Amino acid sequence: MIITKTPFRMSFFGGGTDLKDFFLQYGGSVISTTFDKYCYVTVRHLPRFFDFKTHITYSKMEYVNSYNEIHHPAIRNAMKMLDMHELRLTYESDLPARSGLGTSSSFAVGMLNAFYALKGKYVSKRKLAEEAIYLERTLCNEDGGWQDQIAASHGGLNRINFSCDGYEVLPVIISPERKKYLNENLMMFFTGFTRFSSEIQKANSKTDRTPELKEMLALVDEAEKILVDQSTNLDEFGRLLDYTWKLKRKTGRFISTDSIDLLYNEGIKAGALGGKLLGAGGGGFLIFYVQPEYQKAVKEAMENLLYVPFQFENNGTMVIHYTPESYVPIESSNIANM
Repeated sequence: MIITKTPFRMSFFGGGTDLKDFFLQYGGSVISTTFDKYCYVTVRHLPRFFDFKTHITYSKMEYVNSYNEIHHPAIRNAMKMLDMHELRLTYESDLPARSGLGTSSSFAVGMLNAFYALKGKYVSKRKLAEEAIYLERTLCNEDGGWQDQIAASHGGLNRINFSCDGYEVLPVIISPERKKYLNENLMMFFTGFTRFSSEIQKANSKTDRTPELKEMLALVDEAEKILVDQSTNLDEFGRLLDYTWKLKRKTGRFISTDSIDLLYNEGIKAGALGGKLLGAGGGGFLIFYVQPEYQKAVKEAMENLLYVPFQFENNGTMVIHYTPESYVPIESSNIANM
């Protein structure tokens, strides 16, 4: 039996510049962090006592005898890609899916990590990220960028750069005290709205976002300077969040809603210096940068929303339980359809 633990991410700056069509032409860059909310994937080989060959549990349950019977596209394509058979797979999560935190990509990374471990193979974080990108963007044909898979795999507070040569992960060099202060000044709230990120990306792709994305790309340099320069007041990070959120809202009519705009404005009036909706847009989690003296007021302004405290994490995806199994594949003629 294998259990993997994979963190979710929050993206601060540069979201949208990690889309392949954009960064191949202009380059791309994001600043994001993973935090201590996770998805867990458990896999083992299914004992041969049942009238089905694979049992899958997520928000639904599936009992299947062939790959083609699997409804969940990521699971179906991942099992085909890595030639996995006779599995019991269970997915659990600390936070809801489709909420702007890269949950589907964290699942893809954690699932691939578990599959390789079940085969007794070690793979690098880079390979996991690249294969998760291939799984979601090519095999599942889902619209979206590359940052989520990379963040979930590598973990930590990073600047991730994208180009025609691929990507590079550069840890943001920040003192523990400054990083702790940043963490303490961030407040996250669940709006209650969920949506498919790929659908939002597809809808917004009909709008020419190039000018705004270029400016959002330039803001990544400015944000990194604020973080690493000890002489700069970290509150400037919050003010820059406000600016990039207003800029992002111009990149598509599905980015925000009247309800989200109202919530955001209430947070700012209560004392937040800035914030943004996490993810592609349309719903999910709001994050605010709030100085300590205003945090009570912001909580009161968001009283109808669920407040979710969190801590940054640095590990990325991990195998947290490993029990080797003796597995002998059934005759190849019997698995032709699996």
